[in-house]
Amino acid sequence: MEYILHILILICIYTILSLSLNLLAGGYLIKDKKLLKERLEEVLQIFPILKTKLKNDAGDLSGGEKQQLALARALMLKPKLLLLDEPSLGLAPKLVLQAFDVIKNIRETFGCTILIVEQKVRDVLKIAHKVYALKLGKIVFEGTPEELETGEKLKEIFLV
Repeated sequence: MEYILHILILICIYTILSLSLNLLAGGYLIKDKKLLKERLEEVLQIFPILKTKLKNDAGDLSGGEKQQLALARALMLKPKLLLLDEPSLGLAPKLVLQAFDVIKNIRETFGCTILIVEQKVRDVLKIAHKVYALKLGKIVFEGTPEELETGEKLKEIFLV
């Protein structure tokens, strides 16, 4: 219960904190100041726009920048598993591919497993290693992106 309270408090105060304080809050378990600084630099390399706005309040960011900040804050503790629900939602079409490139970069830089729930199937297949397709809550396909990319298999799963 106490853990849930901490999360709620972080969510509530997130918009009034600077980006810098948001990121430090994400790394609150890191006691070694040198490691905390290194992790901050790692995260800011993936999201360079955030580096230019560290003193700004998080509430002043655009929607896309807020998504980047949320991801950056989550990466501060170098998770082994990252869950992303519809990461392309609300993004302009030309930004969707950029977002998936960033996700691929996160996987390579942080070495974490990323589970993505996404409706833009063809875009996510470009960065996936393994694919599960669900239909009415049941797994109807498990395999590689190459196996699923054949037009017939996609049609069979999603259109029939």
